[in-house]
Amino acid sequence: QVQLVESGGGLVQAGGSLRLSCLASGLSFSSTAMGWFRQAPGKEREFVATISWSGGTIHYADSVKGRFTISRNNAKNTVYLQMNSLKPEDTAVYYCAARPGYSVVGTSPGYWGQGTQVTVSS
Repeated sequence: QVQLVESGGGLVQAGGSLRLSCLASGLSFSSTAMGWFRQAPGKEREFVATISWSGGTIHYADSVKGRFTISRNNAKNTVYLQMNSLKPEDTAVYYCAARPGYSVVGTSPGYWGQGTQVTVSS
């Protein structure tokens, strides 16, 4: 079965950096769009970033543009989210998402990870 396992979350001060990783298994990773979403307490889950199977198509939410970078290593079945200049409002559970056969994850990816907590202190 498909599994997406996130890692790399934690507690960081405002202005700091974290890198999230998501290891995928059970799917054809090199033909799957990958992405990241997040959900803050009391809020709905929101899109953060998406990357196509080739890495040629990348989109970000306006709130993270210029601070976050999504990338992937198809040889390692892993997608990354490098988060710089973190702000307290970035505090959320971050979820990896996969959508096989598409160039972007869209609003309804087929698969989700279990999430990893990111907490940014002021």
